[in-house]
Amino acid sequence: MMPPVRGTLTPGRPLADLTWLRVGGPADWLFQPADEDDLRAFLAALDPAVPVFPMGVGSNLIVRDGGLRAVVIRLGRGFNAIRLEGDRVIAGAAALDAHVARRAAEAGRDLTFLRTIPGSVGGAVRMNAGCYGSYVADHLVEVRAVTRAGESVVIPAADLHLAYRQSNLPEGWVITEATFRTAAGDPADLERRMQEQIAKRDASQPTKERSAGSTFRNPAGYSSTGRADDSHELKAWAVIDAAGMRGARRGGAQMSEMHSNFLINAGGATAADLEELGEEVRKRVFETSGIRLQWEIMRVGEPSVNKE
Repeated sequence: MMPPVRGTLTPGRPLADLTWLRVGGPADWLFQPADEDDLRAFLAALDPAVPVFPMGVGSNLIVRDGGLRAVVIRLGRGFNAIRLEGDRVIAGAAALDAHVARRAAEAGRDLTFLRTIPGSVGGAVRMNAGCYGSYVADHLVEVRAVTRAGESVVIPAADLHLAYRQSNLPEGWVITEATFRTAAGDPADLERRMQEQIAKRDASQPTKERSAGSTFRNPAGYSSTGRADDSHELKAWAVIDAAGMRGARRGGAQMSEMHSNFLINAGGATAADLEELGEEVRKRVFETSGIRLQWEIMRVGEPSVNKE
């Protein structure tokens, strides 16, 4: 029995249309809270044994074909406000990264690194997203979150221990808002920089395909802030190419011909196609170079019960 809500609570909700790769089975429940009070009350009343999975816009996610045995929490319009206070930009967790970058730039505040990062603020914080040498860890002041027990808390950035594509946010906690510290900049210059970043991205990445961004982490050491030592960095695409896996296919899944570290749904792929192709790439790379690639895409849920 689920607690009463003011938002939307849907049983057996398919998740494929909520992910960029357009794959995945149903969640036991999908909860879209009306606001933070609704979220707090729901989590406080929910049986502690029921798993909770916060989900953003599904830009860095494979949901397996059997779906998720959990309550998936997806924040919407009640959590996408963006406001500016001096050098601070405060963004709701559901605000898109690109929208935050643009709003900040219009006000002469520099969060341009967010412009080409797919997804929403909550996911960007959780994964310490970064681009062009800047990471969330470089700008984050604090986050507001709701605990699995339904309590609202404010967490200083240092307590998240942000590292390369990870944070130590406790399982089941839901980020609702993030505060960033920004440098000043001329709005026209900031806009120009963002346009240059978009052009660079579109020239090198399959942005018109169904993908979830970079599939594997670059096999290199990173500092606690998430910065790479570029002078010693080995690129995942390079070892994938060396293993002969650029353009490799399995069912409807393919390693992009344009950028071999992008796993794409070329048409009709299942989650199993995508994950199995990724594992084949990892196997071939290890066989040819001795390097064990690590997934950057999050994979959750259960395989299909109908899988032979």
